[in-house]
Amino acid sequence: MPLQDIFDVTKFPTSKEQSALNNLAGHLWDSPPWSPQSTVSTSPSSSDNPEEVSVSENDGADIPKDPEENMNDDCPDDALLHNQSFAVDQLVGNPENICIIGPTTEIYKDDDSSNQSTKIKELHHSRLLERRRSSVVLSLPGLEVFPGDLLVSDGASDYMYHSPWVSSTDSKKPKWPFSKKGTLTKGKQKHMSDLENCLSSVKIQDFTGNELYILKDKTWNEVISMYTAENIERIQKSNRRRQESVWELFTSECTYYLDHLLVLKKVFFNALQHLQNNDHLLDVDLVRLFANLEELLQESLHFATGLLNTIKSRELGCSATVSLPLSDLLTKHFKDNLCLSHQVYCMNYTSAVIYLESIKQRDDFTIYLKWCEQHEQCKRLHLSDLLVAPLHRLTRYPLLLKNIWKRSTDATEKIAIVSTKDKVESSLRDLEGKVKWLDKSQKYKQLQEVIVWPSLWERDKRFFIPEGLKHHFKEPNVESMLSSPNRDLLHEGRLILTESTRLLDVYLFLFDDFLLITKIKRNKKKSTNVEINQYPSLHPELQMVTKEGGYCKVVDQPIPLDRLSLKTVDQFHTTVYGMKNAFMVQHENRYQQCIAAFILQTHTESEKKTWMSQIEMAVSCYTETHRSKRLSTLWQTSESAEI
Repeated sequence: MPLQDIFDVTKFPTSKEQSALNNLAGHLWDSPPWSPQSTVSTSPSSSDNPEEVSVSENDGADIPKDPEENMNDDCPDDALLHNQSFAVDQLVGNPENICIIGPTTEIYKDDDSSNQSTKIKELHHSRLLERRRSSVVLSLPGLEVFPGDLLVSDGASDYMYHSPWVSSTDSKKPKWPFSKKGTLTKGKQKHMSDLENCLSSVKIQDFTGNELYILKDKTWNEVISMYTAENIERIQKSNRRRQESVWELFTSECTYYLDHLLVLKKVFFNALQHLQNNDHLLDVDLVRLFANLEELLQESLHFATGLLNTIKSRELGCSATVSLPLSDLLTKHFKDNLCLSHQVYCMNYTSAVIYLESIKQRDDFTIYLKWCEQHEQCKRLHLSDLLVAPLHRLTRYPLLLKNIWKRSTDATEKIAIVSTKDKVESSLRDLEGKVKWLDKSQKYKQLQEVIVWPSLWERDKRFFIPEGLKHHFKEPNVESMLSSPNRDLLHEGRLILTESTRLLDVYLFLFDDFLLITKIKRNKKKSTNVEINQYPSLHPELQMVTKEGGYCKVVDQPIPLDRLSLKTVDQFHTTVYGMKNAFMVQHENRYQQCIAAFILQTHTESEKKTWMSQIEMAVSCYTETHRSKRLSTLWQTSESAEI
């Protein structure tokens, strides 16, 4: 039909046709044509008027699928409905005024009404499912275009929301075609399966045929029996106890190398490296976990091999091997790289253990760890047991060297062994100091992240600083106060600060030169992203605060110990004011004036005594130390004046 005819007013339905269609549409809206109660009829007077239409379930109209067929039918013009349709503005607001007009439809008499009801049902049902809204509806031959329509494919239409008046048999439950339910779980399962398959392809080298592996579990008597009778007679004349001590040093080094270092390398390190080469566990840091493991392996292997050659040539009399004397061998290895490499590893050990605990919570790493620990070469040892082995080995060297020194009869050898033993012990003391310094540095670094230093106007509301002048009051780097290597944290813990209207939960830090009072601030929304053991060096009570997403905000400026006055609150006043286990801390200036006072309460009487004794001891030590420094300065000044 030409587009001009669509908007031709003369083609529009007449008033009688419109009233008939409105009547039909109203009944269709009140009761769907496919329901059993669907019966549409006009008033009794309609029989007198041939132009008015009566429709019942037994009535019907032949509605051709092709709109062109209707245009060729020989039917009266007043019974022919045009191909165009109209959408009423009150489609949603007033359903009673809705006019439903279908494609070209011819109204037949009662004799042809058998198929009319069925066709109207199909027409109305299809129109309801289309869910189209528009002020102008266009019907073109073969294609209906509705302004503002969303073109939906037949498959996607199944997911669309159906109208509530559609029968339950035809309606479908709402579906979301882009649902990702179960996608993450399936992806995770596939990732775990790929990781397990990758682990199954790892091949661990068998080193049980190594000469060191054969000898590590043999006693000195078994080793002697492996050689000729002439050598046995010569060996029996030598110092047997010294030889057993040297052999103990060798077998213990073999056990350390084969059962600990080599297992770490061949099982754990190589398996993790293989996984990373196949795009698994790429974020796991090998160096952070294993440190200088490769260097330890080389040093231990060289030492064990050199010691075996020395035993064969010097103790068993095998002329085929040439090696250094025992004293020279010990001096060479212990004074060169053996102690130094162990120091490097031991300094990284604490960090490695913390890192291991943080990644053990992951499912993929747990699969890797379980696979490695179940390997036969691990002998039921866990990764944490193997990582600590170098620390134990370094501390055992002085004991083994001392046994050889006791049973040795050669004076030159005894001097060399004593020198080597002293070197190892000095290395251990140096390592202990470094480890303590690292632990303290790590703890202070974590404290800097937990403690918040407010500005001057935040600490005390009495001070008013305009915005334009606040840049003059920039605090110095207060975090550096906690990073001083000469400052020690003596005591810490949670207490209760008594204020005028409330009790405040506070956390105190007692350093060797000042006391810091902070209040515990908790986030209203509990943090769920805090990594487990994020601050492992901190006190357990402070770790609980950080796991809850809290932090410590400084209440007032640090109180120097030489300006601190400590007083207890007697039982009478604690009873009168409803306090328990209370004591008072006063902050005095250089003119002995009190500028701040804090009444603190503890949960138990013993805790109160502990805090008071710790503060008094710290004040006493600080005062004594500064008095000695002042006397030393005065003595140097007077001496220089005399000169």
